[in-house]
Amino acid sequence: MRRGSRSLSLMYPYLKRLIGHGLALAAVIGVLALPQRTEAREAAGARPATTEAPAARTVTFRGRAFDTCQAPPVSTLRAWRSSPYRGVAVYFGGRGRACPHQRHLSKQWVADADRMGWRVLPAFVGSQSPCVHAKNKRHVRIGRAPWRQGRKEGRDAVNAAKAHGMLAGSALYLDMEAYDEGDRRCARTTLDFVRGWNREVRKHAYLPGFYSSAESGVRHMERSRKAGVTDLPSVMWFARWNGKPALYGERVLPRDAWAPHRRIHQYAGNVSEKHGGKRLTIDRNSVDAPVARIGR
Repeated sequence: MRRGSRSLSLMYPYLKRLIGHGLALAAVIGVLALPQRTEAREAAGARPATTEAPAARTVTFRGRAFDTCQAPPVSTLRAWRSSPYRGVAVYFGGRGRACPHQRHLSKQWVADADRMGWRVLPAFVGSQSPCVHAKNKRHVRIGRAPWRQGRKEGRDAVNAAKAHGMLAGSALYLDMEAYDEGDRRCARTTLDFVRGWNREVRKHAYLPGFYSSAESGVRHMERSRKAGVTDLPSVMWFARWNGKPALYGERVLPRDAWAPHRRIHQYAGNVSEKHGGKRLTIDRNSVDAPVARIGR
């Protein structure tokens, strides 16, 4: 017994040193793993460490709106005051825009539109689902870190909105073109991106909206809502080109989902119209939803 105690006492400095190295290694491993664990918790719906910005006042518009790939010149907006439309959607940011070089869109354009009485619906076409149907969107698919990528592009959307004179409280609509929502892995990646985008937009006191096909992205969001998923869009802009406005008659959305004043129906697309002598090819929308708040 004494011989064993003496041996242990002789070994004690070495054991202490070995344990010290082990604790240090464990600490390093813990630090390296922390970002992944934190991101996983946030993506799973846990509250972020930082508090979100307080809610800002929103502006709700009810009526008809049009969207077109290239924001029209101010002269066309002026001529189209004779049309039944009072809302205009603009593609103000995002790497997936079909018309990335907006010749007319600027902070001044937004202010002029507002002064003429137009309500502006800001659409952000960022990264697209990995299983997006459109071939011309496959070069901008979501990468391997969808939550972080969504957060980053959410910040991009907020910065672009501010640069165009759109104040906190504005609704910003994430455009996610039709995808295979039945592909579970792809759907999970897409949802993580959308939720990250929403989280970041809300953090800056803007309102996150979502545009997609009723039969893909919108159905996916509704299934997620029923499952109790957090960080979902605040406003739903659904595309169903049936030619008839049906804000609260969409079959994939219960009447109490995204209501009241939280819906836009894109009911026709690629339609040519002429008003005040100016012709445009547009998509038609029925709106009962928040729009941009414009700074003067």
